[in-house]
Amino acid sequence: MKKTYRQKAAALAGCIFALSLTTFAQDKPTADAGAELVSSYIWRGQELGNFALQPTLSIGYRGFALTAWGSAGLDKDDTKEFDLTLGYTAGGFHLALTDYWFDNGPGYFHYYARNTAHVFEANLGYDFGFLSVNWYTNFAGNDGVDHEGHRAYSSYLSLAAPFHLGGLDWTAEIGAVPWATSFYNATADNPAGAGGFEVSHVSIGASKAIRITEHYSLPLFAKMTWNPATEGAYFVFGLRLF
Repeated sequence: MKKTYRQKAAALAGCIFALSLTTFAQDKPTADAGAELVSSYIWRGQELGNFALQPTLSIGYRGFALTAWGSAGLDKDDTKEFDLTLGYTAGGFHLALTDYWFDNGPGYFHYYARNTAHVFEANLGYDFGFLSVNWYTNFAGNDGVDHEGHRAYSSYLSLAAPFHLGGLDWTAEIGAVPWATSFYNATADNPAGAGGFEVSHVSIGASKAIRITEHYSLPLFAKMTWNPATEGAYFVFGLRLF
């Protein structure tokens, strides 16, 4: 089974490399670093923590981008997260591989199929400008299971539409889980998670930059999210520190 995971990862990485030969993206490496403070950590309609600091560091070259992202809750009992993503973009098309790791299980260097806190995900998407479409599938690691107890290859479909209204930049998004998995929408009352196709994320958010000095503006955002599958509702405020 582990050999199958490696083959899938290698095939997708090979596809990314092949596509890079046809692009003429930036000729010089780019880099960025930043951090956001959020009032709660909501991910795909699921609440993963309270107040959190979420740093990011990325470097890009010729359509490729390697990004490190983390989340550390201000509550000492919150789970800490550390993710690495290798992505490739050509025009509106992009694909990526992400390694999610959480500190509530085995240590970082445990990669065994049944003894790991890593989750490995593949992402394929296209940005039409007025609409961004993304498909995500877990292909290895600590994935959820279906009703028979088999690996679910948990997946998620997202549609996001940006627009401008009242002087603010808005984004409306809807996300759904296509089939049964314990990875999404699991609660204390329903540990089995999604029972099939479920809309699990409906959100609308807006962002605004508050001018602080002539050369610096503080980006703020607010986002309302509903999860029809779990009947959850969340209102999150955040700011980008740098």
